[in-house]
Amino acid sequence: MTIKPGGYNDVNQGWLHGWATRGDSGAVYLNGEFVVLEGQYARRKLWSLIGLHSDKGPTWGQMGRSFIKGALNSAFGLHPDDVSAAAQAGRCIESFADLDGLVFAGKVDWERDQHNEDKAVIKTPIMPDHPGYKEVMGVVPEPGNGQAGASVPAHVAHAAQAAASPVAGRPVWAQ
Repeated sequence: MTIKPGGYNDVNQGWLHGWATRGDSGAVYLNGEFVVLEGQYARRKLWSLIGLHSDKGPTWGQMGRSFIKGALNSAFGLHPDDVSAAAQAGRCIESFADLDGLVFAGKVDWERDQHNEDKAVIKTPIMPDHPGYKEVMGVVPEPGNGQAGASVPAHVAHAAQAAASPVAGRPVWAQ
C-alpha cells in the first residue's frame, strides 16, 4: 500500500504531515494505491480511498478505521480477536506514514467508477483467521499468543518499514 499525500491536516483529529486528502464534498480520506506483488496479476495497480471523515455521518470514517486495523492485522499476523498488549501495540500507528509501504493480504472487489465502468478496488484485508491467509502469507499465527507477528515471516513483520515499490517475494492475495 502506498499513500498519496493530499496535503490536508487537522491537528484536532491527529491528521498531520499532509497525508490526508480533503475532497470537494468535504470528505477526508487517505488516497491509497495498491500493487499486486505476486501471482497472475503481479505488478497491477489498484486505487481505493480509505475514509477518515464525512459530513454525512460517521460510517465512512468507521469503515476506514476498520480497513486500517484489518491491514495491520494482516501485515503483522494479528488475529482480530487477539486483545493482548502485544497485539494492541501492533495495531497502533504514530502517523499515516506508518501505513505507507505496508504489505498485507487483501481481497480485490469490483465497483463502478464515475463513468460507470468497472474498477478493481481493495476494501477488505485478509486476516489470519481467513482460510486463504496461509496460502498467501505462508503461516497462520496462533491466536492469542500475545506475541504480535511472532510467527509471521520476516518480510511481513517488517512491512511497515518496507519501501513502497513492489519487491519480488512479498505476497499479496488477489482474487
